[in-house]
Amino acid sequence: MNTQKETAHLWFKKAQNDLKTGKDEFKTENPATDTICFHMQQAVEKYLKGYLIYHEQEAEKTHNISRILENCISIDSSFSELIDAGIEILTPYGTVIRYPDDFYMPDMEETEEAIQLAETVVSFIKKKIENSE
Repeated sequence: MNTQKETAHLWFKKAQNDLKTGKDEFKTENPATDTICFHMQQAVEKYLKGYLIYHEQEAEKTHNISRILENCISIDSSFSELIDAGIEILTPYGTVIRYPDDFYMPDMEETEEAIQLAETVVSFIKKKIENSE
Protein backbone atom coordinates (compact mmCIF):
# COMPACT_ATOMS: atom_id res chain seq x y z
CA MET A 1 0.00 0.00 0.00
CA ASN A 2 1.26 3.46 -0.87
CA THR A 3 1.85 6.03 1.82
CA GLN A 4 0.33 9.47 1.36
CA LYS A 5 3.74 10.82 0.34
CA GLU A 6 4.21 8.08 -2.26
CA THR A 7 0.74 8.76 -3.62
CA ALA A 8 1.52 12.48 -3.78
CA HIS A 9 4.65 11.77 -5.81
CA LEU A 10 2.53 9.78 -8.27
CA TRP A 11 0.31 12.87 -8.68
CA PHE A 12 3.44 14.94 -9.27
CA LYS A 13 4.63 12.45 -11.91
CA LYS A 14 1.30 12.67 -13.76
CA ALA A 15 1.51 16.48 -13.53
CA GLN A 16 5.02 16.45 -14.96
CA ASN A 17 3.70 14.45 -17.92
CA ASP A 18 1.02 17.10 -18.51
CA LEU A 19 3.66 19.82 -18.34
CA LYS A 20 5.94 17.97 -20.75
CA THR A 21 3.13 17.24 -23.20
CA GLY A 22 2.08 20.88 -23.32
CA LYS A 23 5.61 22.27 -23.59
CA ASP A 24 6.54 19.78 -26.32
CA GLU A 25 3.42 20.68 -28.32
CA PHE A 26 4.20 24.40 -27.94
CA LYS A 27 7.44 23.84 -29.89
CA THR A 28 5.65 22.42 -32.94
CA GLU A 29 4.97 24.37 -36.13
CA ASN A 30 1.24 24.85 -35.53
CA PRO A 31 0.72 24.20 -31.82
CA ALA A 32 -2.70 23.18 -30.55
CA THR A 33 -2.94 26.04 -28.07
CA ASP A 34 -6.21 24.87 -26.51
CA THR A 35 -4.66 21.47 -25.77
CA ILE A 36 -1.51 23.06 -24.34
CA CYS A 37 -3.54 25.28 -22.02
CA PHE A 38 -5.61 22.28 -20.93
CA HIS A 39 -2.43 20.40 -20.01
CA MET A 40 -1.10 23.42 -18.09
CA GLN A 41 -4.32 23.57 -16.07
CA GLN A 42 -4.05 19.85 -15.42
CA ALA A 43 -0.41 20.11 -14.31
CA VAL A 44 -1.29 22.84 -11.81
CA GLU A 45 -4.37 21.03 -10.56
CA LYS A 46 -2.40 17.81 -10.01
CA TYR A 47 0.50 19.56 -8.31
CA LEU A 48 -1.84 21.36 -5.92
CA LYS A 49 -3.80 18.18 -5.19
CA GLY A 50 -0.54 16.26 -4.77
CA TYR A 51 0.54 18.82 -2.19
CA LEU A 52 -2.70 18.30 -0.28
CA ILE A 53 -2.30 14.53 -0.38
CA TYR A 54 1.33 14.87 0.72
CA HIS A 55 -0.02 16.63 3.82
CA GLU A 56 -2.68 13.94 4.34
CA GLN A 57 -5.53 16.13 3.18
CA GLU A 58 -8.31 15.15 0.84
CA ALA A 59 -7.98 16.16 -2.81
CA GLU A 60 -11.47 17.39 -3.59
CA LYS A 61 -12.88 16.40 -6.97
CA THR A 62 -12.91 19.82 -8.59
CA HIS A 63 -11.08 21.54 -11.43
CA ASN A 64 -11.39 24.94 -9.74
CA ILE A 65 -7.81 26.08 -9.14
CA SER A 66 -8.86 28.80 -6.68
CA ARG A 67 -10.76 26.31 -4.55
CA ILE A 68 -7.87 23.84 -4.46
CA LEU A 69 -5.44 26.66 -3.75
CA GLU A 70 -7.51 27.79 -0.75
CA ASN A 71 -7.07 24.31 0.71
CA CYS A 72 -3.31 24.58 0.22
CA ILE A 73 -3.30 28.01 1.89
CA SER A 74 -4.94 26.45 4.93
CA ILE A 75 -1.80 24.29 5.26
CA ASP A 76 0.75 26.96 4.31
CA SER A 77 -0.22 30.62 4.02
CA SER A 78 2.65 31.33 1.61
CA PHE A 79 0.54 29.66 -1.11
CA SER A 80 -1.27 33.00 -1.29
CA GLU A 81 1.67 34.07 -3.47
CA LEU A 82 0.14 31.91 -6.19
CA ILE A 83 -3.05 33.96 -6.00
CA ASP A 84 -0.92 37.03 -6.65
CA ALA A 85 0.69 35.20 -9.58
CA GLY A 86 -2.78 34.82 -11.13
CA ILE A 87 -2.93 31.04 -11.47
CA GLU A 88 -6.72 31.03 -11.14
CA ILE A 89 -6.95 32.10 -14.80
CA LEU A 90 -6.03 28.50 -15.67
CA THR A 91 -9.34 27.09 -14.36
CA PRO A 92 -11.38 27.55 -17.59
CA TYR A 93 -8.76 25.61 -19.54
CA GLY A 94 -9.73 22.50 -17.57
CA THR A 95 -13.41 22.84 -18.26
CA VAL A 96 -14.88 25.39 -20.68
CA ILE A 97 -12.18 25.28 -23.34
CA ARG A 98 -12.41 21.50 -23.70
CA TYR A 99 -15.73 21.49 -25.52
CA PRO A 100 -16.86 23.06 -28.82
CA ASP A 101 -19.96 24.68 -27.30
CA ASP A 102 -18.04 27.86 -26.48
CA PHE A 103 -15.31 27.51 -29.07
CA TYR A 104 -12.22 29.41 -28.05
CA MET A 105 -8.64 29.09 -29.19
CA PRO A 106 -5.98 30.80 -27.02
CA ASP A 107 -3.37 32.78 -28.93
CA MET A 108 0.36 32.10 -28.58
CA GLU A 109 0.89 34.81 -25.98
CA GLU A 110 -1.90 33.48 -23.77
CA THR A 111 -0.57 29.96 -24.20
CA GLU A 112 2.93 31.01 -23.22
CA GLU A 113 1.51 32.69 -20.11
CA ALA A 114 -0.28 29.45 -19.18
CA ILE A 115 3.02 27.57 -19.48
CA GLN A 116 4.80 30.16 -17.33
CA LEU A 117 2.09 29.97 -14.67
CA ALA A 118 2.30 26.19 -14.58
CA GLU A 119 6.08 26.33 -14.27
CA THR A 120 5.72 28.83 -11.40
CA VAL A 121 3.43 26.47 -9.50
CA VAL A 122 5.61 23.43 -10.16
CA SER A 123 8.74 25.22 -8.96
CA PHE A 124 6.94 26.61 -5.90
CA ILE A 125 5.60 23.22 -4.80
CA LYS A 126 8.83 21.35 -5.56
CA LYS A 127 10.67 23.71 -3.19
CA LYS A 128 8.02 23.16 -0.50
CA ILE A 129 8.32 19.39 -0.80
CA GLU A 130 12.13 19.38 -0.93
CA ASN A 131 12.26 21.51 2.23
CA SER A 132 9.97 19.11 4.10
CA GLU A 133 11.74 15.86 3.20
